[in-house]
Amino acid sequence: MSQPERIYAEPMINMETETYWQGTKDGKLMLKKCNACGETHFYPRAICPHCFSDDTGWYEASGKGTIYTYSVMRRAEIPFVIAYVTLDEGVTMMTNIVECDFDSVEVGQAVEVTFRPTEGDQALPVFRPAN
Repeated sequence: MSQPERIYAEPMINMETETYWQGTKDGKLMLKKCNACGETHFYPRAICPHCFSDDTGWYEASGKGTIYTYSVMRRAEIPFVIAYVTLDEGVTMMTNIVECDFDSVEVGQAVEVTFRPTEGDQALPVFRPAN
């Protein structure tokens, strides 16, 4: 069953997140990794939240992950699935699950990133069931 598409709000972009949002426009999911301790972190920031080093760098994520938890928002004007997805890289991000029957979504389900336009000219990473 096909669901109508939501309109996604334009993200607030700052100096620390500019590379992340440029990546989404280019169809890439970018993550930050600390060169001092080796930990990947999300949401993007200049200082590593694990060891507080400022020696961090960007890399392209695989875009693969699993649903950690989710909720179907059926009372919204356009129903949607909001979820936490744990990426193969180890970080967890809040997102939407798209391109699926909402009743088929499950915890532990494999998903892959796709991108949706926002109200402006940005792109938002969302996830769909992996094939």
